[in-house]
Amino acid sequence: MDNVSSWDFTMANYDAVWGFVVQLGLLLLFLMLGNILRRKIPLFRSCLIPSALLGGGLLLVVDIICKQLGFILVDNRLMQVITYHCLAIGFAAMSLKTEKSSIKTNKSQVVEFGALQGGAYMLQAFAGLAITIVLFLLTKNGGKIISYVCGLILPLAFGQGPGNALSWDINFTNTEAAQFAGNGSFGLSLASIGFVVASVFGVLYINIHKKRGSLFVRTKGAESTASGDNGAVQNEIPDNESVDKFTIQAGFVALAYAISFGFMFLLGKLSAFTNSIAWGFNFLWASLAAMLIKFVVKQLRKRSVMNREYINNYQMDRISGFSFDLMIVAGVAAIEINDIKNYILPIIILSVVGSVITFIYIRLVAKECFKGFEHEFFLMSFGTLTGTASNGMILMKEIDPNLRTPTSELYILSNFPAMVMIAPLLLFLGFAGSSFTNAVIACCIFLVLWCAYTVFLFRRKIFKKHFKNKPAAVWKDE
Repeated sequence: MDNVSSWDFTMANYDAVWGFVVQLGLLLLFLMLGNILRRKIPLFRSCLIPSALLGGGLLLVVDIICKQLGFILVDNRLMQVITYHCLAIGFAAMSLKTEKSSIKTNKSQVVEFGALQGGAYMLQAFAGLAITIVLFLLTKNGGKIISYVCGLILPLAFGQGPGNALSWDINFTNTEAAQFAGNGSFGLSLASIGFVVASVFGVLYINIHKKRGSLFVRTKGAESTASGDNGAVQNEIPDNESVDKFTIQAGFVALAYAISFGFMFLLGKLSAFTNSIAWGFNFLWASLAAMLIKFVVKQLRKRSVMNREYINNYQMDRISGFSFDLMIVAGVAAIEINDIKNYILPIIILSVVGSVITFIYIRLVAKECFKGFEHEFFLMSFGTLTGTASNGMILMKEIDPNLRTPTSELYILSNFPAMVMIAPLLLFLGFAGSSFTNAVIACCIFLVLWCAYTVFLFRRKIFKKHFKNKPAAVWKDE
């Protein structure tokens, strides 16, 4: 054997053999500790603070202490990589689900839900960018310049969580013209605050409206899927096959991500502009690839080429849930305190303003377009647009545990119109970071788009004469 190329499994090869496993073990260990904290401390439990957020915060504190003692516990770069990939894996698994529901949904409300998400993103983008443009002008002649474009990370951190916030934080950090040095920690900090905002504001909303008597828990109806159910459906592959059913699900997710990687690689080769948007939207390409796979599987089953149901919704939920839990723990643990010292002021301002405007905007839209289940809609939307879909679902199920209202179904069906309406934000991210002038132009564009989406959502109230015989749909609990 060539001694030069040989290696062993000892500590001499720690980085190559043990590094990733130890870091993954830390994530899982602190996720479990976070769950213990949530169960044992009533305040965390009553505020619906995610266990993953508590675990990530605890790991961050322990890592800071270790660094003070001269010992590095957390590999920040690896944590960032895990955060980046877990976002795409989670979205791929969610997009592969085959939704089957008996709840009737209103087609106009599907588009309105998409428009609400688009409007909220544009409002957050406009407000965030406007705030940091002003801060940049106030500090550009001083010693510590606040980047004009870092406010654009607000809708990514609040609306899409740590993965995309991290990705574009890194992109802006690597863009010299952006004058930004977040190194991923700025976006991760905003995303972590978003989780807290979603949980705390959501719980306060529920308690306030319960006391007012304007909100009640919908307890009647068929129970939702039990936690112990494996989600089996007719004609599905059995558990005792030569390949485990879960392995098949993981294979579908891996195929979707492989296709998205190929697409990103090709997109990156076309031009500098396409390269700038290719790698930052891995979650989007993974979702589209998953939808393509789902369409192909559906066609194969329709033509009897494939006779069994290979995609299991319950296990796809488990894959996405696991990915998002890891993403949150890794995202919080990857925060480097030294990188955000110069950005404390914009982080505070963006968090406060972003929370308030998102709360008010969603509340107004819920009352206008989703009568009959406005509270369920508000909680789902607010949780999603400040935290993640998991936050929104947890909050919504506090008052609709059996999914009696069409809220969750509307959210799933609105994914495509939401993608279309959010697309301008994604396309202008790189443009806004390339110069101060471009950032101002992008800010104006986001304002115009927000106005357009808002006019559509409030069209019945604005154009009363035209819609006098077409009132907004009102959902009634039967």
